[in-house]
Amino acid sequence: MDKVKVALWGFGAMGSGVARVLLQKEGVEITGVCDIHPQRVGRSIFDVLGIDQGERKDVIIEDSIDKATLIKPALCILATDSFTKKAFPKICQLIEKGINVISTAEQMSYPRAQEPELADKMDRLAKEHGVTVLGTGINPGLMMDLLAICLSGCMTDVEHVTCKRVNSLSPFGPAVMEEQGVGLTVDRFNKGCADGTLAGHVGFAESVGMISEALGWNLTAFEQQMKPIVTTVDRKAPYGYAKAGDVAGVNMTGQGWVDGQLKIDMIHPQQIEPEMEGTHTGDYITLLGTPTVNMQIKPEVDGGIGTIAMCVNMIPHVINATAGLKTMLDLPVPRAIMGDMRNLIIH
Repeated sequence: MDKVKVALWGFGAMGSGVARVLLQKEGVEITGVCDIHPQRVGRSIFDVLGIDQGERKDVIIEDSIDKATLIKPALCILATDSFTKKAFPKICQLIEKGINVISTAEQMSYPRAQEPELADKMDRLAKEHGVTVLGTGINPGLMMDLLAICLSGCMTDVEHVTCKRVNSLSPFGPAVMEEQGVGLTVDRFNKGCADGTLAGHVGFAESVGMISEALGWNLTAFEQQMKPIVTTVDRKAPYGYAKAGDVAGVNMTGQGWVDGQLKIDMIHPQQIEPEMEGTHTGDYITLLGTPTVNMQIKPEVDGGIGTIAMCVNMIPHVINATAGLKTMLDLPVPRAIMGDMRNLIIH
């Protein structure tokens, strides 16, 4: 059986990270890469990554997805956007080529939460072309939704869900730094919150929607808040910088109400280089009910590596799935793939 052919759309922090992992896996090959950055277009992925090509076929980074999919892949990992509206035309383009899609866009983890019409269109189009579309990542996609859902499996009754993730933004690229307001003055941050130009963490509505659907709760209201995390020392990450007195990240909180009762709490402070001011990262889930479940992971599951791993590890499950738009609720539980990926493909 031929190796599983995978294309990448976006070769920034996440896309190039996915490439590094794929190049280490058995039974899979990168057949095309699309990116618009002028310093990457036209170059070999091995040159950009600083990895020895060895016996592998060279892959040149193209400036259009049409060129990058001349060798038709089974699946394309789209690592370019955070919002469903922005990812939508790219996803449709891939669907119409008959290519399965995994998107890192946070809103794509549960697009019905905020873009139900676009979700319906993607679902119909994917079914027409016989392909599968999935949005996933570390959060949303696992730590503040799917993991809590899995833990609820040992409970006979759930009264309240709290998901808390204290994490570092340092592994992420420029787009995430901009969304979180890293490097802004407090005044500019507050202005961005007021006029809606500052996104903060993208995904609370999606995580709350996913949890509600999984538990059979009728979500009646959702709210979220964002406040700046102001640094007292200069902080520098690979893709972001905040000087003392400016914003190093954002403290996000969110709530989901079910039939008028507060049932879901989301708490998510995230910033670059948190340890510089004594903040220790971690992931925490508390499920009140019968029995009550408490989970702690310290330090946090690395956000960059985790997102990359989720995309890679879901490849065979997306290829095997029935056609349509899926969420992590619809597919097998994610797990690391340490053997030949071809062995997981159903023929």
